[in-house]
Amino acid sequence: MLVNRRLTLIAASLVVGLALAGCGKQEAAAPAAASAPPPPAAARVLVVGTDAAYAPFESQNEKGDVVGFDIDVVKAVAQKAGIQVKFVNTPWEGIFNSLDQGDRDLLVSSITITGERRQTMDFSQPYFEARQLIAVKSDSPVAKFEDLKSLKVGVQNGTTGDEVVGKLLGKSSTAIKRFESTPLALKELEAGGVQAVVADNGVVAHYLANNAGGGFKTVSDAGFPAEQYGIAVKKGNAELLARIDKGLADIKADGTYAKIYASHFGAESK
Repeated sequence: MLVNRRLTLIAASLVVGLALAGCGKQEAAAPAAASAPPPPAAARVLVVGTDAAYAPFESQNEKGDVVGFDIDVVKAVAQKAGIQVKFVNTPWEGIFNSLDQGDRDLLVSSITITGERRQTMDFSQPYFEARQLIAVKSDSPVAKFEDLKSLKVGVQNGTTGDEVVGKLLGKSSTAIKRFESTPLALKELEAGGVQAVVADNGVVAHYLANNAGGGFKTVSDAGFPAEQYGIAVKKGNAELLARIDKGLADIKADGTYAKIYASHFGAESK
């Protein structure tokens, strides 16, 4: 009986020892898996956020595909940079937050490069120059930006148009009517809910060209500064930014950019 008890104790000790050894291997292996570096940008599909309500720069066609000038530029840049991209329609009001949280790898959405935005994200070299443009009814007496002081003005919320009108009328002025998109603001102008709309010239011109029956005209003002659009990446992502800048330089050098510009705006870029 004593021998059997000793054998039983020895067997139990071996089982416990093997179990503990097995647990030790699993615990040692876990940190190695957790510390594996993320795949480089070139090895995965990068998610591009864009607010697809800003034709001709970005919009959705009848199939639901995101198309436009900005989209064609990024596709060409990606090809030169050796990266893969997919475009995801992202509402403007949350677009910058999606980049900061890592839900988007880069943004292209007619984004004006500003000092304030540079504090929270990095920008590529500029790829397009724009200015603000005023849209009014064809019988409007408005001849310059200052004439909007006594009017109700529509803008897209959070845009540079919103900023310049806020400076003129006061940021909290009830005369400013903010919309989710510029086309919605222009529809409100057509309906008589506002007396003017201020937005990027390319978007306003495109809308008016495709809505000739709206009875609109545009008013430019020399006081509007030139604005530069850039492709945004998360702050500190130097590797991706370098790839994008190199791709932009390449498509400008070989004529690809000029062809894309002409296909959307009818004339080669300057």
